[in-house]
Amino acid sequence: MNDALLFETEDHLAILTMNRPDTRNAISEEEMIAAIEDAVERINRDNTIRAVILTGAGTAFSSGGNVKHMRDKTGMFGGSPAQIRNGYRRGIQRIPKAMLELEVPAIAAVNGPAIGAGCDLAMMCDLRVASEQAVFAESFIKVGIIPGDGGAWFLPRVAGFARASEMALTGDAVDAKTAMEWGLVNRVVPAEQLMDEARKLAARITVNPPEVTRMTKRLLREAQLTRLDSLLELSAAYQAIAHTTDDHQEAISALLEKRPGRFSGN
Repeated sequence: MNDALLFETEDHLAILTMNRPDTRNAISEEEMIAAIEDAVERINRDNTIRAVILTGAGTAFSSGGNVKHMRDKTGMFGGSPAQIRNGYRRGIQRIPKAMLELEVPAIAAVNGPAIGAGCDLAMMCDLRVASEQAVFAESFIKVGIIPGDGGAWFLPRVAGFARASEMALTGDAVDAKTAMEWGLVNRVVPAEQLMDEARKLAARITVNPPEVTRMTKRLLREAQLTRLDSLLELSAAYQAIAHTTDDHQEAISALLEKRPGRFSGN
């Protein structure tokens, strides 16, 4: 883990903070890509972590790709067409693959502008809490490129095809109020309340049986990819596991005894 992404834990919660405010938390550099990959692997291995909050340091959530590097044709933006293709495949496209494999629910705490790949990163999370200062823009077209990081896959699954098309084909920014109306975010709060609200949402997740939470998230993701009969088969297998856990018995007991459950992950 490098300092491009700060990793903190609070009880069963991991808080990831993109820590490059000088670039408005651009995510196209190798150190940020590697840090996100490493964080996902670390969380997936740690059964004590039950949810993740992802946010940005400074005034922006993420500016996406580094536009100065695009101008100068350096890093993943330089070279022949074949080299640029491989730069994307071996670079920023590792982020959507990692986020899709993240086993615990992820909450994007969008503290400011989420632009281009930064908007897409927010959409890669399961839930989004936005500051009133947040702005979302699928703005690739404004710099003469296409969504190269998986945004054309993630954004329609959150916003719906019509809204995603409007955002991607105009490149226009969407403010927090509009994002809420369009279903891009779960709630909008004053800036000073953002992290508290994200923590409250996370707490409503982390009180639940952790392995069942992970399986539920996986089912929701698989439902975006597969046929109903295949999903039902997977659901039956997961349900067989869930019914035999100690946490299932504890959840039933807690419900009948009208008390909070105490879940171990077993």
